[in-house]
Amino acid sequence: MTPAVSGTGVSVTYGQNMALGPSDFVIPAGSITTLIGPNGSGKSTLLNVIAGLVEPSTGSIVMENDGRSRLSYVLQSTKVNEALPVTVAEVVAMGRYARTGLLGRMSDDDRLAIQTALKRMGIEDLASRHLTELSGGQRQRVFVAQGLAQQHDVLLLDEPLTGLDLPSAKAIDDVIHDEQSHGCTVIITTHDLAEAQAADWVVLLAGSVIAYGPPDEVLTQEHLSAAYGSLHVEGGQVFLDDPAHRASESRHHHGERQIHTETDRSDLHE
Repeated sequence: MTPAVSGTGVSVTYGQNMALGPSDFVIPAGSITTLIGPNGSGKSTLLNVIAGLVEPSTGSIVMENDGRSRLSYVLQSTKVNEALPVTVAEVVAMGRYARTGLLGRMSDDDRLAIQTALKRMGIEDLASRHLTELSGGQRQRVFVAQGLAQQHDVLLLDEPLTGLDLPSAKAIDDVIHDEQSHGCTVIITTHDLAEAQAADWVVLLAGSVIAYGPPDEVLTQEHLSAAYGSLHVEGGQVFLDDPAHRASESRHHHGERQIHTETDRSDLHE
């Protein structure tokens, strides 16, 4: 296994608040890796550390190719100001700014990358539309397209499938696997156990990294209980008490899906 990212003793502290306790982890190159854990477990913090947006308070991060790996970071559309006076095409074009600069002229290669990203996400017909005119799923596709337009070896996505309509979720999931087929490492945060089970590799967090490795080695009852505290298993289905992500007043059930003992991506492609 060649690591795309590895961390040793990585922690993040904001003042008196420890956002991520000392953690070791490895993420394989060319894998689809999910970061999963309850609300406030440190998933987004770890993603920000990998992206280079947050400096670890302790420990170190090592990137493949001696730190020269190119990163593309896709935020949730809900974390972006949708009132910005920009069109879909302009948002996607921002993915080229790292190469051209904010006021730089677009080359033919830049324009081709933008057009290709729009096409891959199925939003070519929305290019002239404003963000406020789009559905949540369409907006998320726009920001994924922005990430695709960047030159990258590692694609980071913050809960890209959460709350999306089926066509948008399938379009993004298809692109994730297409990116992997072209040698890209994809790292995703999620609250959905089925998404984690469908990945190649899982990093389970609960204030710090509890476990990392293949899904069937990480998503065990022992590890999930350590991460979530309350764990219910009924008829082969796993129920988690995660107050910030509940479907009902009593518990959060991840979409009537089951946890299996072997990797199965079929539920994401149906």
